[in-house]
Amino acid sequence: MFRVDPHVKILDEHVVRRAKQRGLDAIVYAPHFVRLDEIRARARRFADDDLAVVPGREVFTGNWRTRKHVLMLGLSDPVPDFITLEGAMAELDRQDGVGLVPHPEFATVSLGPEEIRQYRDTLHAAEVYNPKHREYQNERAQRIARETGLPGFGSSYAHLHGTVGEVWTEFEGRLDGPGSVIEAFRDGEPRRVFHRDGYGHALRRHLEYAHLGYENTWKKIDRLFLSGTEPTHPKNVAYDGRFDDVSVY
Repeated sequence: MFRVDPHVKILDEHVVRRAKQRGLDAIVYAPHFVRLDEIRARARRFADDDLAVVPGREVFTGNWRTRKHVLMLGLSDPVPDFITLEGAMAELDRQDGVGLVPHPEFATVSLGPEEIRQYRDTLHAAEVYNPKHREYQNERAQRIARETGLPGFGSSYAHLHGTVGEVWTEFEGRLDGPGSVIEAFRDGEPRRVFHRDGYGHALRRHLEYAHLGYENTWKKIDRLFLSGTEPTHPKNVAYDGRFDDVSVY
């Protein structure tokens, strides 16, 4: 068996220690608004023989009012935020990357059944358990995965250190490094989703949900009005104008 936490927002010595304590074999590191080269460098820095770190990008498609998130693995070239969903999916397909659906139909930031069916050939799994979700939202995500024919996955979606490893996806057999984790998702390898329970898990869920409020109030205002252009903005010089035709800003 091979245990993966497929969506973690933070990465440092504490995260690595926590992941190993929880028996994880790999994590997917996909922070918000960080360019792919920086994600890769940090993933290499903290990976070792006992813990694989897979670099990923949770791409924000659309504008702040219409944004839909897509978790992309196996990218060869950087993909910015704030481009159309159509443009993002076309780029994912061009790069032959792996597309995962985080928190389906959650709030206003997620792909729903209609979008999943539209891009079904480019998507490889849908999240069916997220600790930020209420029970009915996880049940809805499970139903969406079934109805659209996507395999499921579960992740901690950890924005806080203590949440790492609260949820994991367990693949049958032994995988070997980041590349094999990506291919396991691409190939739809058999897997099961597990999560911790009890008062500790309930507390972690509440803390993460509270952090969601912080993310969508002060930090959102900071990004919109105080920080200027994000490093992953499509107009950033790093993208050399390649996404000007699909930029929403």
